[in-house]
Amino acid sequence: MKDKTVLISGGGIAGPALAYWLRRYGFEPTIVERAPAPRAGGHAVDLRGVARDVVEWMGVMPEVRRDSVDERGLALVGRNGRRLASLPAEAFGGEGIVAEIEIMRGDLSRIFYDATREGVEYLFGDRIVSLTQGEDGVEVGFASGTVRRFGLVVGADGTRSAVRRLAFGPESEYVRHLGAYTAYFTVPDPGDLENWFLMYNAPGGLVAGIRPERGGTAKASLSFTSAPLDYDRLDAVEQQRILAGRMAEAGWRVPSLLAAMPAARDFYFDEVCQVRVDRWWRGRVALVGDAGYCGSPLTGLGTSMSIVGAYILAGELASTDDHEAAFSRYQEEMRDYVAAGMQLPPGGINGFAPRSQLMISLRALSMRMMTRWPLRRLIAKQFEKSEGIVLKSYSRLPSGHADTANR
Repeated sequence: MKDKTVLISGGGIAGPALAYWLRRYGFEPTIVERAPAPRAGGHAVDLRGVARDVVEWMGVMPEVRRDSVDERGLALVGRNGRRLASLPAEAFGGEGIVAEIEIMRGDLSRIFYDATREGVEYLFGDRIVSLTQGEDGVEVGFASGTVRRFGLVVGADGTRSAVRRLAFGPESEYVRHLGAYTAYFTVPDPGDLENWFLMYNAPGGLVAGIRPERGGTAKASLSFTSAPLDYDRLDAVEQQRILAGRMAEAGWRVPSLLAAMPAARDFYFDEVCQVRVDRWWRGRVALVGDAGYCGSPLTGLGTSMSIVGAYILAGELASTDDHEAAFSRYQEEMRDYVAAGMQLPPGGINGFAPRSQLMISLRALSMRMMTRWPLRRLIAKQFEKSEGIVLKSYSRLPSGHADTANR
């Protein structure tokens, strides 16, 4: 490609990861992010399987380990707080429900930003509003009124991707509601978590959780099963009203979490959904991460798929002058890995948010049995998905491309 300029929409995790590799291969990436600065906060994300290799090759694993959360595992608790079942982080080789490396999304995003801020153009406080493709590039209109031209455009802007909507079609064609809504927000550390992620289920498909962070805070999560709701996605007050109405009678620590909710500066509320796109590119526009393939929070591979996808997409673009061929090989390389990462755990949303007390008790029993034969063998296969791809080395590239010096 003569024009090596690439516009990436989204400055979270997939976008900076892609920019990192593109820059190493001699491209000129630009990231546009609608937030005015790198976003802090967010829920805990995990690095699993081969995604850890990519982070190692980026040279930022020391920072990731430095800022990771000391989370010992997941414990299911009853209404009175008594533990019903637990699964330590070291179970299944550190690839269990709580992974060996858990880090707050904002911390991982900041680490990737710091690794790319030199040599990558960042446009904060702006967003893409129009895309016009031509034979030799894409004309991009921004909300700020600026119009620029780029060789390629990549949507790394999450499940509600504006790039996907503009280049692929309406959200309804790609986003599948899984039957629940979830919220998370920061609360003061209650002081008794002992570095464990505590989760509570109440009849009616209600789920509450609280997990440790660094620096004297914890992350609360509240979820409930529901058919699709009609609400304003920009109105946090309305969302909190919906959440409080659904969760008011749940019990356990839920009243105190709801009381702390209005003061949280990072309140997030959305449906639990999957994103499925048949082909991840249209002409000169491609998708990476949740914008193109999102298994939902239930699968636990979203962050890893984003990081691995960014590595492969950049490598394939650097390996040929034909962007269509590169996009096709990117999807072919990722196909089986993503297919496995889209598979919901046993029971799906009903396993996560059982509706009856009997099913809640059975969920606790199944967790107690996870590390015992024969269930251990079956569950281990679920967690092996993070290793379900062999990463190509892109260190030997055609003449004119930078050598990646992959470690």
